[in-house]
Amino acid sequence: QVHVVESGGGLVQPGGSLRLSCAASGNIFRIYAMAWYQQAPGKQRELVAGIITGGSANYADSVKGRFTITRDNAKNTVYLQMNSLKPEDTAVYYCNVKAVMIAATTWRDYWGQGTQVSVSS
Repeated sequence: QVHVVESGGGLVQPGGSLRLSCAASGNIFRIYAMAWYQQAPGKQRELVAGIITGGSANYADSVKGRFTITRDNAKNTVYLQMNSLKPEDTAVYYCNVKAVMIAATTWRDYWGQGTQVSVSS
């Protein structure tokens, strides 16, 4: 089994910053990609930012220039630095890991439990 645990959410004022962390552990053979998704109340879960093993990253248009995703391959950890936060960034943020378990033949999606980010004055 692969365990995915997020941390770092909280309440912040507009214009503030937060840093989310996500660590994957367990019987991992290889991680291909890690990503952050957001889900606001009444809305579908949407991709915020993703990063592959080689370091190439992609971002949703709404967060370009404000959010930065980085990854520590040695620690199977991904981070999301969120700056210039806006009220519309309020959502539960989920970490997604695309990984192959030891003795498995294909990759699977693994999800964390989510961490709440609230942006309000």
